[in-house]
Amino acid sequence: MSTGKTRSDEARALERIVSAARDVQAASSALERHFASDGNGQPSTLEIVRFEAAMQELKEAREAFDVLLNK
Repeated sequence: MSTGKTRSDEARALERIVSAARDVQAASSALERHFASDGNGQPSTLEIVRFEAAMQELKEAREAFDVLLNK
């Protein structure tokens, strides 16, 4: 594999991690709004699922990056 292609693959993998981390942050912020005022808020199922999906994507992105680096 050429050095240029390796860097390109690494750059794409890092972009995936950054994007996933932003999604986690946005989903987390949405959940926090329910608990910020009185602590008794109830997030919607959709917000919880969104957070879970974002966390899963971040985990998978990090694992894919690790695999790429270990080649």
